[in-house]
Order: sequence, then structure tokens, then C-alpha cells
Amino acid sequence: MNRAFNRKKDKSWMHTPEALAKHFIAYNAKFLGHTEVDQPKGTEIVRDAVRKLKFQRHIKKSEGQKTPKVELQISIYGVKILDPKSKEVQHNCQLHRISFCADDKTDKRIFTFICKDSESNKHLCYVFDSEKCAEEITLTIGQAFDLAYKKFLESGGKDVETRKQIGGLQKRIQDLEAENSELKKQLQVLEEQLMIAQVPPGNSMSSKTPTDIFDMVPFSPMTPLVPLPASNGSAPPPPAGPMEIRKDLFGAEPFDPFTCGAADFPPDIQSKLDEMQRQRWRGSKWD
Repeated sequence: MNRAFNRKKDKSWMHTPEALAKHFIAYNAKFLGHTEVDQPKGTEIVRDAVRKLKFQRHIKKSEGQKTPKVELQISIYGVKILDPKSKEVQHNCQLHRISFCADDKTDKRIFTFICKDSESNKHLCYVFDSEKCAEEITLTIGQAFDLAYKKFLESGGKDVETRKQIGGLQKRIQDLEAENSELKKQLQVLEEQLMIAQVPPGNSMSSKTPTDIFDMVPFSPMTPLVPLPASNGSAPPPPAGPMEIRKDLFGAEPFDPFTCGAADFPPDIQSKLDEMQRQRWRGSKWD
């Protein structure tokens, strides 16, 4: 491994100071990942991290997973790792937290840097694979350090403190946005639970018969009256209704001597019935 910051004095930087101070230099590379290391710098520390991540990437490749591609944006403020299509920032490594940067002379495609994580305060080693630009990317990060150090001397250290404050505010904003998103999810869950609690099971509210202020069912000629259960729990009596007149299979009503009258029969039949009734009365008299 070779430290990028120990460049030769006769070798000039690759980019103009304005490009790194006011803008950034972008590179595309494959991201092997990052892993925690014990020390903030050291060739052996970086070599072990590269070996570990290469082995993990080899396993993932055998499972059919491709090495993800990322975009690196390098400036005097740090190194941003973005998704090349969506431009979403995956990692934002501030320059004052980067303690070591190197490219592998045995494998010219590999370059790394160690950065102290702002949340866990752990040292993480980031490993990348670039077929043609590994050494150039390492030198660009070194140039960014050189320009940042010069700016630090010119500002008397105030610029670094300002960047730290801005970085702290940005981190606070991210935390508040995450907290706000979580609160919105909890509020949505509570609203759904409240809606469920207001609707009885089986949708009984829609089938319940409305009552008046005396808890009585209002009369409606369109709907039949339904008897309510008695207060003692016994079954209600059957509703009274008109007597149903049954007919025989010929459609004639059955004979009922208690309901029929004299006017119900023709005169000849009625005279015969009267004669039969008189004979029965006579016979009963003699008996």
C-alpha cells in the first residue's frame, strides 16, 4: 500500500484548486464495502481490511450478486459516496474524519481510506475497485487534504470549526427528519386503530332498528312490526293476525255450520233443511 499524502515534491497536482474548493471531482468505481478496523491508519490495517472485503465479495459473487457501482464526489469538504443513477448519498465522509488513504501497488485497481464514523466513533475502512483510476482517485483525495490544510492556515482554524458546526447541524436535521417520519407512521397506526374501534364488529350499527326517545320502535306501514323480547327473558307471544281460510284441493271453502246462515242456501234446499229440523224436533218431543 502507498499513502496518497506523501507525494513527490516535483509532481504537481492533477486538478485546479477551484475545482476542489468550489466544486468537486467525480469518479466512478465499484464499492467492495467497508469494515471496522482497530487503528486509524497503517498499511497492515488496510491490507487486512482489503483481504477481508475481497473474500466477502468473492462469496457474494459466487451467489450471483454483482459488485455495486458508486460515484465518488471529492472536494475539500470530504468524500461523498452516491448511487450513480439516483444520486442518493449513501455515505458522507467528512475530510477532517479521514485519517488514512492508500492505493494498492500489488493490485492497481484497489484503493482505500479510513474514516471515523460520526455516530459510532468507530474507524471504518472503505475499499473500492477502479480499473484505471485507483491511483488518480487517491492523489485527488491527497490534493483535497493539501488545499484544506492551506485554507485552515489562512483562516486561523475558524473555517474548520464552521464546517464542524455545519456538519453537526446537517446531522441534527437528518435525525429530526427520521424522527418526524417515525411519528407520522405511529400517527397513522393510531388513526387506523381509532377507526376500527368506532365500527362495531359485524357492522351491527347498520342492522339495528332505530328507536325514539322512549326506546320504542316507530310504526311504519311499509315494514311489519317485530315483537320485542319480554323483560323476564321469555319468548314473545306470536303476533295476532287475520285468520287464514284454508281451501280443499278443489279450491272450495270447507263447510262450517256455525258460520253459515239461512241466506247461504238456495230456497229448495233451505225448505228441505227446515223440514228435516221439524221432524227431528217432533221425534225428540215424543221421546
